[in-house]
Amino acid sequence: MDHLKFYIDGAWVDPVTPATIDVINPATEKAFTQIGAGSPEDVDLAVAAARRAFVDYSQWSVQQRLEVLEKIRAIYKDYFDDIAQAISDEMGAPIDLARGSQAKLGHAHIKSAIKALLNFSFETSEFDVILRYEPIGVCGMITPWNWPMNQVAVKVIPALAAGCTMVLKPSEESPLDAMIFTEVLREAGVPAGVFNLVNGYGPVVGEAMAKHPGIDMMSFTGSTCGGVAVAKAAADTVKRVAQELGGKSANIILKDADIAKAVTEGVFYMMDNSGQSCNAPTRMLVPNVRMEEAIEAARAAAESVAVDDPSKSGGHIGPVVNQIQFDKIQSLIQQGIDEGATLVTGGCGRPDHLPTGYYVKPTVFAHVDNRMTIARQEIFGPVLVIIGYDSEDEAVAIANDTDFGLAAYVCSTEMERAKLVARRLRAGQVAINYIGGTTDTPFGGYKQSGNGREKGKWGLEEFLELKAITGARARAC
Repeated sequence: MDHLKFYIDGAWVDPVTPATIDVINPATEKAFTQIGAGSPEDVDLAVAAARRAFVDYSQWSVQQRLEVLEKIRAIYKDYFDDIAQAISDEMGAPIDLARGSQAKLGHAHIKSAIKALLNFSFETSEFDVILRYEPIGVCGMITPWNWPMNQVAVKVIPALAAGCTMVLKPSEESPLDAMIFTEVLREAGVPAGVFNLVNGYGPVVGEAMAKHPGIDMMSFTGSTCGGVAVAKAAADTVKRVAQELGGKSANIILKDADIAKAVTEGVFYMMDNSGQSCNAPTRMLVPNVRMEEAIEAARAAAESVAVDDPSKSGGHIGPVVNQIQFDKIQSLIQQGIDEGATLVTGGCGRPDHLPTGYYVKPTVFAHVDNRMTIARQEIFGPVLVIIGYDSEDEAVAIANDTDFGLAAYVCSTEMERAKLVARRLRAGQVAINYIGGTTDTPFGGYKQSGNGREKGKWGLEEFLELKAITGARARAC
C-alpha cells in the first residue's frame, strides 16, 4: 500500500499538492513511514464524491446494507493481524494489547452495528403521524490515536448502517490501521464515494471538513480543545457536531470495599494502554481512615506494572504516543511534586532500562487536593492521583467537581449502596466494581467530555435525522 495516497471515490489517489508527514514509532523515536498531508482541495474532492454517492446509497434497503456489513465483518478477520501490527507500530500499544483489545474492538463494533441495524425501526406510526429515520447525509469524521481502530469502526460502521456517506481523517499519529481498514471496505464492495479517507493535520484537513458546506455532520473524538475548534468551525453551516472528548474520571472506593483489592485493580485498569484512555479512572478517591492501606496497595500495584518494548509479548505497558505527550506528562508529574502532592512511586524520567522511546514510569501521587493541577488536567499517561474523603457526600462532591464527565467508577461490596452512589455521579458511564460496558452500551460524556452517544442503537441514531409525515391518513386534495 502506498501510504502517501488518499482514498477518494473508490480509488487510491495522489494528494492535490504533494506534502508528507512522518509517522513515528514511539518505541524507537524514528519515522518508519510517511503519509500524505492533505489540503482543503483534497477535502473538496472527497466531499464531492461523498455527495454524489449519497444519492444512491441513502436509498439502499436495510437488507442491502446488512449484506455489505456482513462482508466487512468477514473480510476484517483476514486483515486482523495487519491492523494489530500497524496499531502497535504507530502508537506503541504492546502487541498483545493491540491484538487482544485494540484490533479486536474493531470487529466487535461491526458486530454491534449489525445487531443494531437488524433491530432498528426506521419507520413507525404514532397518532396518525408517520415517523421516519433517514440518513443525515455526508459525515465528516475525525478520530484519535489512542484507540485508533476502535474509534474508526465506532463511527464508520454505524454511518454505513444508517445509509450515510463519509470522509474520514484519522489521526496523523496513527493513520495506518485506518488505511488498512479502507482496504477491508473496498474488498467488501462499499460503493465508490461512500467512504473516503484524507490524511493530514487537524488544523488543515480537520478544519476544512468542519467548515465545509457539503458536510452535514461532524463526528469528532479527541481532546476537549480540539472538539471546541471543530464546533466553532462547524457553527457557520449549522451542522450537527457529535463529540467524545476528554475525561478525568473519578474512582470512588467506598469504605466497605476490600481496599487492597479495589486499589490494585484500579491501578491496573487505569494504567492499561499506558494510561492513554479518555475514560481511565485517574482520580482514585479513598476513605481517609483507610488512606495508608490504600497508598501501600497502590505502590505495590504500580511497581508491579512492567514497562517494555511493544513488540514483545506479555502484560507490560508500552511508550506513550509521541514526544509532545511525553513532555506534557513529565511536566505534569513535576507540577504535582511542586504543588505538594506526595510522590508514592514513579516520577520524572524514563525507566532506567529504556533510554530510548517515549516511556513513562508508572506513577502514583497521594494526598492530592482536588484543586491541584494533576487532579484537574487530563494527563493521558500512567499517572494516578489518590484523593482522600471522609463521607460519601464528600466523595460524590469531589468526583463531580471536574470540568469533565465521561466516566466514573464505584467500588463496593454492597451493590445497592454502589448503585445509589453511581446515580449521583455526573458522568455518561459509571462502572461498578470495574465491570465496564460492551460495544452495545452507550458511550459519551457530560459537560466538557462532549455530547451525543456512540455504540449500539445510540451510535446508529447519531447518523439519522427524524422526519414527521403528517396528514397521511387524511382525504386527498
